[in-house]
Amino acid sequence: MRRLNSLSGVCPPPAVSEETRLQAIDWPLILEKYGPGVWQTVYRFLGNEADAADCFQETFLCVLEVSRRQRVRNFSALLARVATSRAINRLRQRTRQSQRNGDPAHLVLAAGSNPGPSRQAEGRELAAKLRQALAELPPQEAEAFCLRHFSDMSYRQIAKELGIKTNAAGMLLHRARTKLRNILESVAVENNEVRK
Repeated sequence: MRRLNSLSGVCPPPAVSEETRLQAIDWPLILEKYGPGVWQTVYRFLGNEADAADCFQETFLCVLEVSRRQRVRNFSALLARVATSRAINRLRQRTRQSQRNGDPAHLVLAAGSNPGPSRQAEGRELAAKLRQALAELPPQEAEAFCLRHFSDMSYRQIAKELGIKTNAAGMLLHRARTKLRNILESVAVENNEVRK
């Protein structure tokens, strides 16, 4: 008995190759389980199918690369964070490109559940302003805001995903909300002055 115990301490467990570890991950199940949430996240940000589809693919490719380098403990949280980050980056690119082209009406929201035309127009306008305001926030603040309000993560989950303390996550969210409120209020004031 003593000999077996001493051998188990000397012989390391067999190494699991990267290929074996990746084969153990059931990607079709992950896609089926978390794909709709990822799609909802990226589409909510981007508002059009082409950009959302590109961002969706980029998200899963990035998570595949991460899973090649390290063990993923929580696919849901990782996918939410990567999808949010990718969507914000794509939104910023789109905003910069449209500003260079002088196109102020570059953001469009998909029609909702059959509200009237004026409500649809207001919804599109508000969503466009929110997207533009999110693109103006510092990356970590925008990500914290989106993880909280779009992915419904708690402060503790956000802190874990961003690698910060829970109090720091709360501060990021407070700053993000304050900046968004100021940006959106200034846009509302500008719109009221134009209408007069």
